[in-house]
Amino acid sequence: MSDSFEIERTEKLLHSRVFDIERRSIRHDDVVFERDVAVHKGAVAILAINDLGEIGFVRQYRATFDSYLWEIPAGTRDVEGEDSLDTAKRELREELGCEALQWRLLGRFMNSPGWTDQVITIYEARAITLLDRRLAGPEESASSVVWLSPEQLRSTLAGEAALDITTMVALHRVFGSFLDHD
Repeated sequence: MSDSFEIERTEKLLHSRVFDIERRSIRHDDVVFERDVAVHKGAVAILAINDLGEIGFVRQYRATFDSYLWEIPAGTRDVEGEDSLDTAKRELREELGCEALQWRLLGRFMNSPGWTDQVITIYEARAITLLDRRLAGPEESASSVVWLSPEQLRSTLAGEAALDITTMVALHRVFGSFLDHD
């Protein structure tokens, strides 16, 4: 078998405001197989750290889990022509109600390459100024902001609470193994 794969056909199965679902017919040598792929515009996430060393989280409802989750601010790159840093600045203002003077790229990560092409660009934001939040939609309108010290975060992680992988990657990039609680 060769290393040659070719997408022969793409069929759009679903279109939503956040992502599309495509069925791709792929040829590998003499074999044609299908894969369903969630096609996404990409996203950003921001690990905001204030002057006290506290990390900003949004507590918001997620229909996927029918529960409130704690997440770092994040959002889809849904504004045409907007670069990822500008998207991050906009999302930080909307979700945490902050602006930051210092920005550092933490990396770009594939969310789950087995089923989606979503790439998340993660930034660290410091030198924070608190402003008014710019909430949009029912989930954000019912959300709240929480600033946790590293000790409070360790305590939270020692329990049963689960954090999304984007938050975990950002925390690991900035704090390394500080999250180990054994």
